[in-house]
Amino acid sequence: MLSDEEIRQDLGKLKDIVASHKAPDAPLAVGTANIDGQEYSVFTKIPDNLAGLYRIGLETGKLDFLVYQEERFSFEESYTMACQLGRVLQERYGIGVGDRVAVCGRNSPDWCLAYMASTLIGAIVVPMNSWWTGPELEYGLKDSGSKLIFADAPRFHAVQPYLETLDLDVVLIKPSDQERPTGFSELYGLLENVAPLSEDEIAALGISPEHDASIMYTSGSTGHPKGVLSSHRAILSALFTWQFVKEINEILRPELLEVDPPYQPALLANVPLFHVTGSHAQFLASFIYGRKFVMMYKWNAEIALELIERERISIFHGVPTMTWEIMQSPHFAETDLSSLRTVAAGGAPRPPEHLVMMTEKFPEKAIPGLGYGLTETNALGAIISGKFYHSRPNSTGRPTPPLTEVKIVDEQGNTLENEEVGEICIRGPSVMKGYWNKAEATAEVMQDGWFHSGDIGMLDALGFLIIMDRAKDIVIRGGENIGCAEVEYAITEHPAVSEVSVYGIPDDRLGEVPCASVMLKAKQTLTEAELKGFLQDKIAAFKIPERFYFQYDQLPRIASGKIAKKELRQQVIDSLAKG
Repeated sequence: MLSDEEIRQDLGKLKDIVASHKAPDAPLAVGTANIDGQEYSVFTKIPDNLAGLYRIGLETGKLDFLVYQEERFSFEESYTMACQLGRVLQERYGIGVGDRVAVCGRNSPDWCLAYMASTLIGAIVVPMNSWWTGPELEYGLKDSGSKLIFADAPRFHAVQPYLETLDLDVVLIKPSDQERPTGFSELYGLLENVAPLSEDEIAALGISPEHDASIMYTSGSTGHPKGVLSSHRAILSALFTWQFVKEINEILRPELLEVDPPYQPALLANVPLFHVTGSHAQFLASFIYGRKFVMMYKWNAEIALELIERERISIFHGVPTMTWEIMQSPHFAETDLSSLRTVAAGGAPRPPEHLVMMTEKFPEKAIPGLGYGLTETNALGAIISGKFYHSRPNSTGRPTPPLTEVKIVDEQGNTLENEEVGEICIRGPSVMKGYWNKAEATAEVMQDGWFHSGDIGMLDALGFLIIMDRAKDIVIRGGENIGCAEVEYAITEHPAVSEVSVYGIPDDRLGEVPCASVMLKAKQTLTEAELKGFLQDKIAAFKIPERFYFQYDQLPRIASGKIAKKELRQQVIDSLAKG
């Protein structure tokens, strides 16, 4: 653990490293560009579009890339199939630049090829939530105006009743013999005897950095989901920012740089590809590193451990609960984890106690990390790892250099000083162009180039971002704001607690009161009185939940792997209503 003085010294060194690493003659040089009337810092030597990213993979063309169960495709094979599929989209289905192409299904090579092919030809790819029901899929397809959907069998059956009104072409991905619908083409079958698009044909499309690349839907916490529209530049800015961060950290701490590694870099794809973490930080970033992308059908801690050992996974990356679950597995200790070099997380806070356990249980070379970002920022915001993380376990890091800016504002939009709490705002070329066909919603969150996240936090004295809570995840008890994350952190410190979710329920007197659903560790017991007593010295009395609901089963999850807090809250409200 570093002292504050040691952190200051390292930050000073890092500032010099960043300046050198983004200099005009550097591979990741930074200049400026005017985008929609705003001046931004941008990378000047990266590809103009995603097609250029995919060609980077050809530098390690013979190595494994897409791995799923018994399927295994090299970078070269994947690129060739994507170029074949791009021609099919153009010539058979009439897809052109700016047309929307939806992809909906479990993680698979087919999903990745559909994404690549669509963006290769300048279409806008629309990754759709594979947990959505038929009506939700119908909404997303209508809202995006998609002309074609790649769908696996379960998603096809969900959307089939709406096909007549949607005027939509369908390409099947991963149909089993039992589920195979008749009368529809299958992705791999479309590639037979098709010549791949040439480099000249792709270049002739003239896809610029500002061309639209994707529409990714938010979770829709209020009303219908909103489609986040991003450009090729926005996505690429995020990918090369992560490369930049990796390289400057290796310069600061040379011990992190692995010379002549014994295995090909490999990542376990344990997050749905329709999430920005899955599509960007996991899938698309793999092109830059020549990284094997090992996909899971769905999250399962035991299968994850098997794949880490068998495929020599070097990067384990997902929501914090996934790290927690594999550490709790009875097979954790007997699994060979020696290939791991990074154990990172994003999408939710990680309790500091988890970091302590990770340090004890994972190999020393497996560096812990945490990131903060949103779909609207293409997953960029702040990042932290290694010694900085051990020294600031309650932080999600400093703004990701060299392009991203972060500020904290009050309710009037005034910029706050360090250590003052307010709304987190993010600026940079990775930020979305706006919400698809929702000008008013866009104007609410985009102001002078700054994206207003709705999340509450502060920058500490050394500029590390601390997430206090989601703005929509605050319990207002009698006029006092209670951050759910803070209460959750305190509860997870109890040795009998495995995981917890804190939420507010209506109260006639106070407006809202906090409650908590708690998963206990096996064979542990805990009463409400005991837990309240434990919390008395940890958090203010008004923050202690009014009610606790104990269980031994895992708390329910949403598609991303996060705890289904809204579902738990509604269950409690319904239970209380019944008396």
